[in-house]
Amino acid sequence: MTKPINPKPPANSNAKSTREDWLNLALDTLISDGVENVRVLTLGQKLGVSRSSFYWYFKSRQDLLDQLLEHWRDTNTRFILEHAARPSATVVRGVMSIFECWIDERLFDPRLDFAIRAWAHHSGSVRRIIDQADDERVAAIRDMYLRHGYSDEDAFVRARILYFMQIGYYSLDLHESMSSRLSLVAAYLRSFTGQEPTKDDIADMARYASEANARTR
Repeated sequence: MTKPINPKPPANSNAKSTREDWLNLALDTLISDGVENVRVLTLGQKLGVSRSSFYWYFKSRQDLLDQLLEHWRDTNTRFILEHAARPSATVVRGVMSIFECWIDERLFDPRLDFAIRAWAHHSGSVRRIIDQADDERVAAIRDMYLRHGYSDEDAFVRARILYFMQIGYYSLDLHESMSSRLSLVAAYLRSFTGQEPTKDDIADMARYASEANARTR
């Protein structure tokens, strides 16, 4: 029977790092330098600890990589699915709920998403995981449109436009101030829904963006 991974090192291990230290450094390295640089020896040197500390928390490098993928699934994909599934009085409010993921990087980290996509260029299994995540995200957004009375085809196409436009926005590395983005939010909502947002809709979106921006300071 496999020994469970303990949350803390044994008292005599002299380890100075925690599991979270390893994971956070591995995530930072994945984002900044690519998966090929997520290596036990390199991470240990940066943390100033021995390899034995790593093997207390992880079975292998592959175990660490699997947990990085799990972290990505449990943040970037999970929050899109949850926000798309929220009850909404109007389709405009439904799209606004999804917009929250694009505004708050605690809900969707574009740098992490594209680090995983870059990893997928060299791994068929990761490519399949990315494809599945994209399908799940689009399906969740499609279901939101369906709940508001759109046809199957219209809901699917609108979901693809909303989702892949945002992914393309990130891939082009466009830089816009939040004020510039908010100045166009009414037009975006009209484009994605075919309906006119209210003044309250726009005000609530601006309020959420302001609060999200304050949290990142």
